[in-house]
Amino acid sequence: MSEETEQAAAAELSALQAALAAEHATVYGYGVVGGRIGERRRAEARAAYDAHRARRDALVRAVRDLGGSPVAASAGYALPFPVQDGTAAVRLAARLEERLAGVYADLVRAATGARRADAAGALREAAVRAVRWSGQSVAFPGLAERSGEQTGAAGTTPSATASATR
Repeated sequence: MSEETEQAAAAELSALQAALAAEHATVYGYGVVGGRIGERRRAEARAAYDAHRARRDALVRAVRDLGGSPVAASAGYALPFPVQDGTAAVRLAARLEERLAGVYADLVRAATGARRADAAGALREAAVRAVRWSGQSVAFPGLAERSGEQTGAAGTTPSATASATR
């Protein structure tokens, strides 16, 4: 295997791990959303939660297929803002999807073949969900909304307690 091929494989594995970490955070975030969302949008939140769990599980398999050890979920994540009611839960769901789109944009750049197509599909799904939650769209999902943000993938950061227990 050439050095260039090895670097490409390492970049793809790194992007897969980042997407997996982002899906872990998003699943956690949707747990919070589900606890605060109003009855009218609860089914939508549940469908997104289930979709992200399925994506997470597929990413675990993809990481293993490339010979990696899948990154584990943190015990808890710090949310980007307090989620005390349904309005904040909707905002959180939109933020989770916007940030997840950015991580999938990175995976699209790093992957090839079927894995790239899957990443593009995941980016599209996250962008559509973000628009449904927020009512707003951006020209290039996964790119514009990432500028200047300092939080982790999917809008959450592992909590201090989670980091200390690793």
